[in-house]
Amino acid sequence: MESVQKKAAASTQPNKSVSSINPDTLPNKKMAWWIKREENHMTPSAQEEVDLSHYDAWYIKTNLKGDEKPVFLTFDCGYENGYTASILDVLKKHKAPGAFFLCRHYIEDQPELVKRMKKEGHIVGNHTSHHVCMPETDSRKVREEITDNANYMKEATGYEMDRFFRPPKGEYSERTLQITKDIGYTTVFWSMAYLDYDVDNQPGSDYVINHFEKYIHPGAIPLIHNISKSNAEALDTVLTNLEKEGYTFHSLSDLKKG
Repeated sequence: MESVQKKAAASTQPNKSVSSINPDTLPNKKMAWWIKREENHMTPSAQEEVDLSHYDAWYIKTNLKGDEKPVFLTFDCGYENGYTASILDVLKKHKAPGAFFLCRHYIEDQPELVKRMKKEGHIVGNHTSHHVCMPETDSRKVREEITDNANYMKEATGYEMDRFFRPPKGEYSERTLQITKDIGYTTVFWSMAYLDYDVDNQPGSDYVINHFEKYIHPGAIPLIHNISKSNAEALDTVLTNLEKEGYTFHSLSDLKKG
């Protein structure tokens, strides 16, 4: 995991490029990320209104070579529900790097878990300070939500926040994608997701295992919620099954590599 950690550290460096595009001149139509699942390990279709490549935004890894089967495990952490430590244990067992997208209140509440994520070589990404709707927030406040969250993490944990961003609820516009890019962040959506976030209506571990078996595909970026009991119970089996099928686990730092 040491090499993964070095890669993650490198990703925190600011983007030195300066865009000539004024984000406020771009469309601000509110959109919510969606995918259409495909069976037989095929890449799902997704929104086609915006060319993500213009904004350093991703939902799968592109330009795969040969029979490689990379998977990028990502976790949205709304709050702590007692399962994140066991998730980290499973990732460590499988030598699988993950990416954890955090808001400020998670960092405030769980600084030791955040430190553990970084110490064990995982990406800790930005999910805004207050889980705001990006398109409904003015440009100055959008920047503050991202930069203030990163600054607080450094203050609270001593670690830099990695420059990967997941928009709350997957809500975005071309304006907000440009702002995110301008301040040096890569936006990461997802190519797999399921209803795992309702703690009072969990799908069950068997559902999670079967969902991965049915819909996993090369270059996948699964969205996994850390508050889910079903995810915590299923994760070890899910990763074991993926390994048997030839899938390999990668850091988001590898996302852009050809």
